[in-house]
Amino acid sequence: MRSVVILVFIFFCSWSFSQENKPSDPRVGLVLSGGGAKGLAHVGVLKILDSLGVRVDYVAGTSMGAVVGGLYASGYSGKQLDSIIRSTKFDLLISDEIPRESKTFYERKNGEKYALALPFDNFKINLPSSISRGQNVFNLVSKLTLGVSGIEDFSKLPIPFYCIATDMETGKEVVLEHGNLAQAIAASSALPTLFQPVILDHKLLMDGGIVNNFPITGLASKNIDIIIGVDVQDDLLEIEELESVSNILNQISNFRAAEEMSEKSVLADIYIKPDVADYSIVSFKDGITIIDKGEATASLYFKELQAIAKAQRFSRAPVNTPDFKELKINDIRISGLEKYTSSYVKGKLRFRSGESISFNDFSEGVNNLVATNNFDSFLYKFQPSDQGFDLSAKVIEAKNTAFVKFGVHFDQLYMSSALVNLTKKQLFLKNDVLSIDFILGDNIRYNFDYYIDKGFYWSVGLNSKYIGFNSFSSPADFITDDIYPEVDRIRLSFSEFTHQFFIESLIKKDFAQKIGLELKHLKITTNENGFLNAFDTEEYTFEDSDFYSFFGALKFDTIDNKFFPKSGFLFEGGVQYYFASSDYNNNFNGFSIFKSQISKAFRIGDKLAMNIGVQGGFKVGDSTTKALRFGLGGYGLNYFNNYTTFYGYDYFSLSGNSFVKSSSTLDFEFLKNHHFNFSANFANIADDIFLNKTWAESPSYSGYAIGYGLETVFGPIELKYNWAGDSSYSGFIVSVGYWF
Repeated sequence: MRSVVILVFIFFCSWSFSQENKPSDPRVGLVLSGGGAKGLAHVGVLKILDSLGVRVDYVAGTSMGAVVGGLYASGYSGKQLDSIIRSTKFDLLISDEIPRESKTFYERKNGEKYALALPFDNFKINLPSSISRGQNVFNLVSKLTLGVSGIEDFSKLPIPFYCIATDMETGKEVVLEHGNLAQAIAASSALPTLFQPVILDHKLLMDGGIVNNFPITGLASKNIDIIIGVDVQDDLLEIEELESVSNILNQISNFRAAEEMSEKSVLADIYIKPDVADYSIVSFKDGITIIDKGEATASLYFKELQAIAKAQRFSRAPVNTPDFKELKINDIRISGLEKYTSSYVKGKLRFRSGESISFNDFSEGVNNLVATNNFDSFLYKFQPSDQGFDLSAKVIEAKNTAFVKFGVHFDQLYMSSALVNLTKKQLFLKNDVLSIDFILGDNIRYNFDYYIDKGFYWSVGLNSKYIGFNSFSSPADFITDDIYPEVDRIRLSFSEFTHQFFIESLIKKDFAQKIGLELKHLKITTNENGFLNAFDTEEYTFEDSDFYSFFGALKFDTIDNKFFPKSGFLFEGGVQYYFASSDYNNNFNGFSIFKSQISKAFRIGDKLAMNIGVQGGFKVGDSTTKALRFGLGGYGLNYFNNYTTFYGYDYFSLSGNSFVKSSSTLDFEFLKNHHFNFSANFANIADDIFLNKTWAESPSYSGYAIGYGLETVFGPIELKYNWAGDSSYSGFIVSVGYWF
């Protein structure tokens, strides 16, 4: 019946044109409902409308309907939107994952060991307001709408537009048809719990679907003749489907929406409901299939839509949607600041007024700022000016300055560990942070950090940590003479207190320099009977000394992922001069340790990556203090002193006052976050290999590992089988969780 009415209307328009000799042109309004990922079906419908030549004269949308509708209204075709969706990595977009390279070195170190962080206020643990800030989504929408950023009256867009948001203070509907388009879309699509609310015009706004998920009634005042409605909401479930708690809760929340839709759907002249019941609001991985569902359903209305297109006398000229490769930012205005200064924000953004930068560089600058976690929101808009743009940004400073963080880990050196961290920002200064790690488990540890972040200026830091564990090693590595019994390897107890004061600064974005003073207390003992009997004692102490030193270091790091790198370059180099000691063994003379490493990660294909590296070090001076020699063996990312990983040999199996090591890892990500990898390493390690020129000879030691890795929310899970080149040693390596 509805189809008949539309066809009669179109016939009347045609008859009117022939009788009066003036255009009679049906105006079409388009309503797009919310529905999360299911709203991608809207794109399929738009592709059909475009292919038939239907001219849309007004667009109304809510939530995902506002995203798709707003972009369509700004000039994108359905086909262009399809391409955008195909190239978008929604998991990274929605999770608000900040690229590693956007973080400072301090933020990288701290962000790569905690699985969970919760606000901690007035000695109470709170829950975060949302899973994601929505910053990455906002950055993308801002980029896509840059061509219409100067239009603040949405009726002046290439296609007039409005969208719906919910005022979280009053629970009332807010119609957004003026202002900045990207901000309006962000407010309308701020799904509760997933994205945080958006503050516009002193109102706290969230997803419009809460109050009006199908904003059809507003089109009545827009001089619209035909309304096309696209609905991707869930229908009410049948009784046999109401077996789970989640389905029952969804059913309760859908009662009102379903009742409203039964009333609103009849207001649409063409009501299109794509078959997306099998998908959820977060099924973005099925985006292409969902688009196809929308296209297939819209095709069922081919005759009606084609008739509308034929009746429309005028078509809208295609809109140029420029892809801005560069942005010239003429002026930067920051509002909302109380604790922080405008110069601090601009320094983190890392671009200045008058500069021309790519939008990727702009987004990276925004990520740099967001990565500090000092701001809950960074909402901005571009205003065209003088062959460029003025940038106006409103920030909301983070109210929470204290956090409690958690982590878990297992490896074969430190064994089972549980981490509880307390972090307090702005303790004494606006840019300081205090962090204390308490590590419980088989080996109790702690780590204390106090850091004053001054970016490119000299930052100041204090660090204190304790490490303790048991491991097997050769007594010859720690005794300076040959009085030890003929025992190959014994179980040793290591304990170490290290205290550092340092200053560091950024030379460039990813290049830092650091100098400092260190006090280290190192104690190494054993209580193994087979060894103790030779000395007639209950415990033998190899080392129990304080060591005082100066150190300096350079670090350049663009590695994209610490655990499974696919791109980037790493250089670390440093020198440490030990000038004094309490000298337990009465054998100390000043000495220096030089060490460095270089590695490069690169893609070989879409799923295959290679990481190659060279590492080395040598000791200059006193050869009698053995406790701080270089050691190779085992697998770990949080070794202490001068020990490092070497596949094929047990922990601390190889030692010397100098070494050189090469390594390579081939990593295949066969499924998302699932890795298969193969590693090989080669080394020469002994005393004075650089002096006697044996470092470049054929490697004395080689080892290999093959394994599986999985990226999880609490860190990587790794299972490897490793073996030595001479087959004298082999075994499994297990690591669970972030290293700390």
